[in-house]
Amino acid sequence: MRLLSFELNGAPVMGVRLDEEVVDLSVAAPDLPRDIRALLAAGPEALAAAERAAEAAPGHARHPLQGLRHLVPIPRPDKIIGLGKTYMKHVAEMKAEASSFPGMFLRVPDSLVAHNMPIWRPEASDTLDYEGELMVVIGRGGRMISRENALEHVAGYACHNDGSVRAYNYIPSAVTAGKNFLNTGGFGPEIVTADELPPGCKGLRLTTHVNGDLRQSADIAELHWDVAHLVHLMSTIFTLYPGDLIATGTPSGCAAGSANPQWLVPGDVVRVEIEGVGVLVNPIADAPKAAPDDRS
Repeated sequence: MRLLSFELNGAPVMGVRLDEEVVDLSVAAPDLPRDIRALLAAGPEALAAAERAAEAAPGHARHPLQGLRHLVPIPRPDKIIGLGKTYMKHVAEMKAEASSFPGMFLRVPDSLVAHNMPIWRPEASDTLDYEGELMVVIGRGGRMISRENALEHVAGYACHNDGSVRAYNYIPSAVTAGKNFLNTGGFGPEIVTADELPPGCKGLRLTTHVNGDLRQSADIAELHWDVAHLVHLMSTIFTLYPGDLIATGTPSGCAAGSANPQWLVPGDVVRVEIEGVGVLVNPIADAPKAAPDDRS
């Protein structure tokens, strides 16, 4: 099942995509929760009910996918965990040292934008970089989850562009700052439930294109720590909750790994695609100048 959030008549709505149509679950299944985070928290029976309702939805509950205004699938999760140093070729291109634990930071919700929405190059720096990634969506919460059982806690997967402001990433104490400028990360367009994909998405190819030029290409199986291991590791630190997000890190090919980095500029278009998961597209634009009241 492919779950998404979209705007309808100015309000956020949860839906299920069926080919080129999107079913409005508030119409097709009015007794179910009204957002994806709450639906995941309601458990597997609620997800199954949503799938049945979508397949049986009447015509007035269906909308064409084309022209739909996507929203971030889960707008305010309890946690957005970012991981790094998970693809060894990327570690090498960044001239970094491999470690026994992945790099780690947290993102704030308003650093993320939806499919087709612009990623902002901030006023503070022009060193905006792309990072195509697999996003893991937690379905069943827990802590101290074993590696053997970890995938049972994953509801699904999505595409992520972990946009990074490198001038800040290069400061050892400011990595989190470089990941949290307003509207710098893409997430979406939808969440594909885990039952539709190989375990941990192993064998699926991730690619990133900028203006049609291939910049990144890797098999998810190249993750140094696979999805099960990453969920296990994060659960030893946090209590994971339904709707929590884990960005699993990026492969080689980022601008920062080049001798002559081609930073993202307004007018660029970044396309992150993961086989079987989807295609996330975000144009690049300069962040609007902050109003005087915002500068106080």
